[in-house]
Amino acid sequence: MTQPSSPTDSGQLSVELTDIWKTFPGVVANAGVELAVRRRSIHALLGENGAGKSTLMNILAGVYRPDSGEVKIHGLPHQFRNPADALSAGVGMVHQEFRLIPSFSVAENIVLGSAPSIINNRQVENDVADMARKYGLKVDPTQPLWQLSMGERQKVEILKVLWRDAQVLILDEPTTVLTPSEVDELGEILRRMANDGRSIIFISHKLHEVSGICDEATVLRQGETVAGSLDMATTDQNELARLMVGSSPAIAARPATATPGKPLLELQNLSAMGDRGVDAFSDVNFRIHAGEIVGIAGVAGNGQRELADVIAGLRPSNNGTLLMDGTDITAVSAHRRFQSGLAYIPEDRLGVGLAPRLSITDNAILRVYRQQRRGPFIIAEKALSYCADLVKRFGVRSGDPDGPIAALSGGNLQRLLVGRELDGKPSVVIASQPTRGLDVQGVKAIQDLLLDQRNSGAAVMMISEDLDELLTLTDRLLVMEGGVIRGEFDPRTVSRHEVGMAMLSDTQPSSQS
Repeated sequence: MTQPSSPTDSGQLSVELTDIWKTFPGVVANAGVELAVRRRSIHALLGENGAGKSTLMNILAGVYRPDSGEVKIHGLPHQFRNPADALSAGVGMVHQEFRLIPSFSVAENIVLGSAPSIINNRQVENDVADMARKYGLKVDPTQPLWQLSMGERQKVEILKVLWRDAQVLILDEPTTVLTPSEVDELGEILRRMANDGRSIIFISHKLHEVSGICDEATVLRQGETVAGSLDMATTDQNELARLMVGSSPAIAARPATATPGKPLLELQNLSAMGDRGVDAFSDVNFRIHAGEIVGIAGVAGNGQRELADVIAGLRPSNNGTLLMDGTDITAVSAHRRFQSGLAYIPEDRLGVGLAPRLSITDNAILRVYRQQRRGPFIIAEKALSYCADLVKRFGVRSGDPDGPIAALSGGNLQRLLVGRELDGKPSVVIASQPTRGLDVQGVKAIQDLLLDQRNSGAAVMMISEDLDELLTLTDRLLVMEGGVIRGEFDPRTVSRHEVGMAMLSDTQPSSQS
């Protein structure tokens, strides 16, 4: 990963946000926030979930209007009415929750809104392919978006902003779906973009990435600026964590080795088709025992999402057998699997895990609504009580329980989803990207919940593109590449390099089970 340049070399300010206030019903999201970003620099915006980062960046990107305060781009004041105004001023944002059209192709999503009414599809696809190769963002411009994994969709979002030649780029958690080598590559790309004169605002909860990629940092806490334009060359990760949460959170340490029990989940020669009508994965064989966490590592798009969907009963298999506690569940419905003790935390929390048009309470009771009703009607008092208990126990920061679930921050969406799935004390937990987009404390809270499941005797399968998380948390580590298991490793002894090579290579690495 490239070392950041000195902030003194950054030149004039490209972004100035002065005394920004923004309130929503019952919530002060930004309270006089100050932010100054230098031209030719990579500037980190840090803070816990709910600190006001996304609101502030949505103001800069024209999604929201501030209640008061001033926005300047390259020294000129602006009042953006919408994102198109911000793009005209050279500001583009890659949102954490993707804003793409599933039925359109990759190329159509990238040029949507910026191309003339009549376009040459072949030429556009070639141009998109050239740009993707230039920045190392491998995607097929002809592929429908709905067939892509979450990691591949992230790349489309980045290309969409690059296509518009934005001079100020806002990247909201851009590395959550990238491998360590891809994070290093993204750091190189961002550095080249900064050297070309662009300014990048980089939102991340991964402090080691911030330290390696960024020049300066601004820290928000509870809607206020607690530190501005910190020089990353002289600010360590512990200081950043202290500023974000008011104290230094405990550094995650490898949990004690578990003593596995009997197999609770067993995959025997399991295969399934992907959305494009070809094998997503084939002949997958492994077991997960009671009292262990098995990690699945791999670059996004190598069959992990489809594997999780098949185990959860959301996608059929076309070969092989799936056993849960010795019982064949290959043809059993998703609801029956849940009743048998299986919990599923999907990577797409708003598209699969939660219903964005329903209320917080409705989403909280989705798994147990049959116990919250009298005849065909939900008992409102019982449902609200269940939701309030779930929100309290799992630390969800929410307002009106009858309000829309989509109003919650990404971290609180994930806490509610994880809490709902783990509330029934499952025997098998399938967790796909369970800590994606969470702050330091949120990551630790979710990891502790998964460890509690393991320690109580559950079998946990954890899919993550955060290799450091897998190496820290899991008892065994499997690598998927090209839809097959390329190797099994002991996380206590394997190096990041060995796992990274297995993730990117189609050769069989040595097993270290």
